[in-house]
Amino acid sequence: MNTSLYAPTAASMRPTLSQSFNTATLFPPATQDRYNAPLPFQPDEAFAMQNALFESSIKSLPLLNRGKVRDIYSVGDDHLLIVTTDRLSAFDVILPDPIPGKGAVLTAVSNFWFERTKDIIGNHLSDMTLEQALPDAEERAQVEGRAIVVKKLRPLPVEAIVRGYIIGSGWKDYQKTGSVCGIQLPEGLQQADKLPEALYTPSTKAEVGEHDENIDFDATVKLLGRELAEKVRDVSLRIYKEAADFAREKGIIIADTKFEFGLDENDNLLLIDEALTPDSSRFWPADSYRPGISPPSFDKQFVRDYLETLDWDKTPPAPHLPEDILQKTADKYREAQTRVTGS
Repeated sequence: MNTSLYAPTAASMRPTLSQSFNTATLFPPATQDRYNAPLPFQPDEAFAMQNALFESSIKSLPLLNRGKVRDIYSVGDDHLLIVTTDRLSAFDVILPDPIPGKGAVLTAVSNFWFERTKDIIGNHLSDMTLEQALPDAEERAQVEGRAIVVKKLRPLPVEAIVRGYIIGSGWKDYQKTGSVCGIQLPEGLQQADKLPEALYTPSTKAEVGEHDENIDFDATVKLLGRELAEKVRDVSLRIYKEAADFAREKGIIIADTKFEFGLDENDNLLLIDEALTPDSSRFWPADSYRPGISPPSFDKQFVRDYLETLDWDKTPPAPHLPEDILQKTADKYREAQTRVTGS
């Protein structure tokens, strides 16, 4: 978990927007169909927009950190309260507009995967209830459904990235060098092709506003020691493979994902932060997957594509988002939750 603070001002909150964004100007017909397809649920737009949470305000607990998405509070000596807000970052810049309901989706999806993967590896979730951590009903209501109480652990200084498909920076790397993060790949792969086997490509953990740096496995050995580095690699690959198989049955391809780990007081390795969410992973709809193109996804790519049409240099301050972009992005997150968890 990042230790940098982000403290937005009141002026950065989203005003009422009258802008309208036409997806036909940005996406080709096949992609428009995917983004505008009927949802497996009925979004309550008015409720979602009223309940968007940009920043939590818990006065009874010490605030330790405001990251790109999460607010972290200390609960005594051994626990943390992690509040997943509706903040969204793109190109390593926090946007001024919250995506309604996003934090609740990320929390529900993470908790689903924490439960499914607990036989592979333990996680940071605590037996302490939210009511025990936040006795005040008013404060609890503010974060219910988007807050978890976790054990205070020592986070490892690496992000464990697993790639099952060649896309994003991996595709760019392959086009230049024929490899991804120094791992040689077969010739003739197309964009979004499934890789012969899942790749473990770790990175460093950057501060807010900075970029993560890809490193090779030997670099993680220097940071963690061989035994721990190998365990992080092997556990990451196993979680990804089992989760990818499960998600495929639900109509979702998990193209790649990022895990973070920590150690407890007995040096046991535990899964922390978030797990297999639309923020930490690329989720593609299986029914429209085609190699050779960058598939549409259930995440903030919708926002990134919109931002690419603007005259913005990808440095703060970020531009405001039109209402329809906010709502369509919220709908995509919700659809991912529905498909994966069934709820």
